Amino acid sequence: MKAFLIDKYGGPARMRAAEVPEPQVGAEDVLVEIRAAGVNPLDVKLRDGAFKAFLPYRLPLVLGNDLAGEVVRVGPAVTRFAVGDEVYGRPDKGRIGTFAERLAVHQGDLALKPAALTMPEAASLPLVALTSWQALVERARVRPGRKVLVHAGAGGLGSVAVQLAKARGAHVAATASAATAELVEELGADEVVDYRTQDFEEVLDGYDVVLDSLGGENLARSLRVLRPGGIAISVAGPPDPAFARELGVGPVLRLAMGALSFRARRSARRQGVTYSFLFMKASGDQLREVTRLVDAGKIRPVVDTVFPFDDTLRAMEHVEKGRAKAGKVVVAMAA
Repeated sequence: MKAFLIDKYGGPARMRAAEVPEPQVGAEDVLVEIRAAGVNPLDVKLRDGAFKAFLPYRLPLVLGNDLAGEVVRVGPAVTRFAVGDEVYGRPDKGRIGTFAERLAVHQGDLALKPAALTMPEAASLPLVALTSWQALVERARVRPGRKVLVHAGAGGLGSVAVQLAKARGAHVAATASAATAELVEELGADEVVDYRTQDFEEVLDGYDVVLDSLGGENLARSLRVLRPGGIAISVAGPPDPAFARELGVGPVLRLAMGALSFRARRSARRQGVTYSFLFMKASGDQLREVTRLVDAGKIRPVVDTVFPFDDTLRAMEHVEKGRAKAGKVVVAMAA
């Protein structure tokens, strides 16, 4: 079958199309004929080797972290799905590879696709919806009356996080460009800060939660808009000791992650707030919660561009160069 993979870590030239063996289907696995796959900044980072220290993939590696498709085979112990079901999901971090025609996925990592969504729309959701859920619901416990700031509110992650925070009853602020401000307001933001002309530190104060997808100085400044006891959750900032414990890495890597995040954690402590790094986990159960919100009209996918599967390299370039105006980039197989 056709797939897009890397033989070595590096830049765009390291990724290529190739013929790879058909997936092996375990007892609790579901073989999915992939109809569409989301393209994420995470795919670019994995290609470049940004996480190779603590995600030791065996190369060659097929990239891709989101899928929507149809079940074509199930393992003998599968109880949740049947051949012909339309599903969507994010495979476990050790079993990625959605830039391919088929993928075997553990049944616990999948959910039935929301019926009203197209395959590309469904494929745009899993990674960003799970990240939003794990940040805002699991970690920050957002509830009515909380104030939540979402950075890059028109982006793939931000567009879903704004909707989820609003569905949880929060007062939502988001940073965005003037060109996407109207969209972000339509998604539910109560306040939109134009990051090009306004300093969000001067506009916002007393927030309970910040969801940061930019890292660096943006994260440092985000700590200062939190109220005492607030939390900044970043998917782009430095990994912290809690993440090291979650991964179960050795003492050397634990020390390294502690050193990388020391400045952010120290700054947070001085301001009476918390810094937390998030690397999302696969979860079919959480995706079923997302499906309920989609079905209820509380969350809708925002898709920037759909590329043909054969143009996956071009789709990656579109993401890497920041050409997406709003929402997710997706690759779709020919019908």
